[in-house]
Amino acid sequence: MGEKTIPILPCQTLQPLLDFYEALGFDVAFRQRSPNPYAVVVRGGIELQFFGLKRYEPAQSHSTCYVRTDDVDGLYTAFRAGLKKTYGRIPTRGLPRLGPLKDMSYGMRQFLMTDPGGNCVRIGQATSEDQSHRPAPEEPVARALHLASLLADSKNDPAGAARVVDRALREDAERPSGAELLHLLVLRADVALRLGDEETATGALARAAAVELTDEERHTTHDALMRLEDLRGREQT
Repeated sequence: MGEKTIPILPCQTLQPLLDFYEALGFDVAFRQRSPNPYAVVVRGGIELQFFGLKRYEPAQSHSTCYVRTDDVDGLYTAFRAGLKKTYGRIPTRGLPRLGPLKDMSYGMRQFLMTDPGGNCVRIGQATSEDQSHRPAPEEPVARALHLASLLADSKNDPAGAARVVDRALREDAERPSGAELLHLLVLRADVALRLGDEETATGALARAAAVELTDEERHTTHDALMRLEDLRGREQT
């Protein structure tokens, strides 16, 4: 069948939003200034439409949509390159921002991107035919990472995620592996920045950069190392 769903999302003003999507490699396929502001951006098979709303507050937006792709890593790489070229860094907090690429517990590999209009665009690729949530890990550190990640992104509760990570880092009974420690510290820095806690973020990033990893751990922590690079990139701007 030939049906196609196209999200129509709000924004306060069109130009900053269109500049952002052009940085990501989208083309502006249509723009209307009056009687009502409206625009369409297209990149490959992705089409998003936007309407202007003067009394709209982007920071309080709950607008979202999900884009499924068969090349989430390729899109993430392209988006990072475009943002770095345009902004000189990867925006990781505030508006706009690009979240980390990660494997989710429900068979998706995805990242979250929030545009200047406050719209959260989730982009993901299926890694399993089973799209149901898996049980939380039983091992304490893995369980803490699982819960903190859900709180940080799915629940948008960075303070809750920070508490879970801090508790895991203080736990004496269970010592994390190098890979687990890296993931904990990068996530802690990420949520600290979202909470405006520069001091904690700087400390966590320094500790993360100093974690010693085996070659195998470097391979399995590729996503976390990429996020570490993006978070540290803010210091050069």
